[in-house]
Amino acid sequence: MRIGVCGIACEKCPRMVKGTCPNGTSGCTPRENPFCAICSCAFKKGAALCFECADFPCEKTKAGPISYGYCEYLSGKGA
Repeated sequence: MRIGVCGIACEKCPRMVKGTCPNGTSGCTPRENPFCAICSCAFKKGAALCFECADFPCEKTKAGPISYGYCEYLSGKGA
């Protein structure tokens, strides 16, 4: 199972399922990516996964694909 930068399994990502993933079947990796702010951000910050960033969750994670509330829960910063 491949895990995307956002932390979800690539096989369950809506773009991957629809066949519209800009990375094809390789899934998301940290790199400059005009289609994914999370990939670009992780690349700039040197993180393999969004969750590794000290700023997680942030404004970029509010755009999804994982719910922001779940991101807050994972980080321990939620209510």
